[in-house]
Amino acid sequence: MFARKKAPSRLRSGMASAAPRRPGTEVQMSQLVLPCHSNHRGELGAGQLLKWMDTAACLSAERHAGCPCVTASMDDIYFEHTISVGQVVNIKAKVNRAFNSSMEVPGARAPCPWGRWGPGGLAGAALPPACCLQVKLKPLSPQTEEEKIEHSIAAERRRMRLAHKDTLKDLLARCPQPETREGSAVVPAAETRVESVELVLPPHANHQGNAFGGQIMAWMENVATIAASRLCRAHPTLSAIEMFHFRGPSHVGDRVLLKAIVNNAFKNSMEVGVCAEAYGQEPAPSRRHINSAFMTFVVLDEQGRPRALPRLQPEPQDGERRYREASARQKIRLDRKYIVSCRQSEVPLSVPWDQNSGRQSQLGPCQRVRMYTLEEDQFLSFRMEITVRITAAQAFSLLSDPRRRHEWDGHYATAELVQQVDEDDAIYHVVSRTPSPENKPQDFVILASRRKPCDKGDPYVVAFRSVTLPTHPPTNTFTRSETLCSGFCIWPETEETSKVAYYNQATPAYLNYVTTNIAGLSSNFYATFVACEKFLLKNKDEDELILRLRDL
Repeated sequence: MFARKKAPSRLRSGMASAAPRRPGTEVQMSQLVLPCHSNHRGELGAGQLLKWMDTAACLSAERHAGCPCVTASMDDIYFEHTISVGQVVNIKAKVNRAFNSSMEVPGARAPCPWGRWGPGGLAGAALPPACCLQVKLKPLSPQTEEEKIEHSIAAERRRMRLAHKDTLKDLLARCPQPETREGSAVVPAAETRVESVELVLPPHANHQGNAFGGQIMAWMENVATIAASRLCRAHPTLSAIEMFHFRGPSHVGDRVLLKAIVNNAFKNSMEVGVCAEAYGQEPAPSRRHINSAFMTFVVLDEQGRPRALPRLQPEPQDGERRYREASARQKIRLDRKYIVSCRQSEVPLSVPWDQNSGRQSQLGPCQRVRMYTLEEDQFLSFRMEITVRITAAQAFSLLSDPRRRHEWDGHYATAELVQQVDEDDAIYHVVSRTPSPENKPQDFVILASRRKPCDKGDPYVVAFRSVTLPTHPPTNTFTRSETLCSGFCIWPETEETSKVAYYNQATPAYLNYVTTNIAGLSSNFYATFVACEKFLLKNKDEDELILRLRDL
């Protein structure tokens, strides 16, 4: 996160008289990897890369804010390849989205001629100095299709950051006992504990006298590496960092106490917890907790494959709590990895709609329903649009419950709520009326997510995606099928009307049917979507009453 600080009145008046249009927020930085930046293997140290990333992201945030900013948090970072001495790292940072008092800057894309570090993201909060009132940031207007996608995903990443603690608590409550491994040596966690003290000097600080967030992160990475090496008795490699949280600043002259310990050791990786405390010349009780993070390390063999690690014996009480929490974080890390890193090329969740590259059809009388198709690689995507005389909030409420979908969608037979993940996410077991090639009913296990708009102009979103659930494995009664990505986007057009768009991304097995039956498919989609419109109009009065009761 970045904290925005108010400029003096003389500077503010000068900025007001300048040209109204600010320069773009993109910042590019090129760095030559020198021996002083490398570790014992001649590879760029992760801590040094974090410092460069933090600098570039801060400069980008200040371009948008128009005043000094500081780092407040950093999302997950995944290190995919190594960078050697003599290579050039090109770092690009650009503000994705500005919220009321925070900005997100994905400042971690660092390609080079021979390798690439995985993408991550930094976010920022705008706070004036010596004051608890927040400074409101101006909104950011995305222009290109890529910027619009990043702008939308930024809201989901922010939601994940805010809900992370609750998600972890819920997972711990449902999975209190992590799995244990047998047949390997056991290392007491106490033997991995590391403490180190650093003095914040002027070269470590920015123009405001605060220590660079990147410098603090580099120190934390150093002690975490030492802790990891005490478990594996080898040279560990940092593979991921989970969410840096800056709770407060440290200044020139402060002492920074860094503590690290291995929280848990899995089969091929280990999690190290690190915290940083700052204090001046006062006694120890005045220490301020300024940062914490969790880092994942692996040990690679000669072929570059992760080695098996010894087991960890956690310390009593707090150590056992950290041990369980590390297991819970491992379970949710893969799910969050996709959203945070935006690696849509690996798992195609959605396709940006380009009316020039796709095919558009006008269906039905008066061409009320608009249908778009777009084929990309092995996937065929559909988009249906219709304008309905219903408020966006009402349409959102009615369409976000799969248990009512059978009232308008002839393909749905039943939808049973299996698990309420949180207020906005739930898992359903859906049975379809459409038979499979084996002439059996199809069933799905679907995660349904609903999101209200973050900013003016954003749509209401209802998204569906197939998931696996141990409590609901495939059975002989049904043919287990899946949906890659489908759902609704709902935009308010007037006070009484809204535009409802339905999206669906078809699997490769579906393409043969579409190719041979495109006319019938269009007719089927039209009939289903008209039925959806009738359902919304029929139930809007009932839903309006429910919404009013909720408000009361």
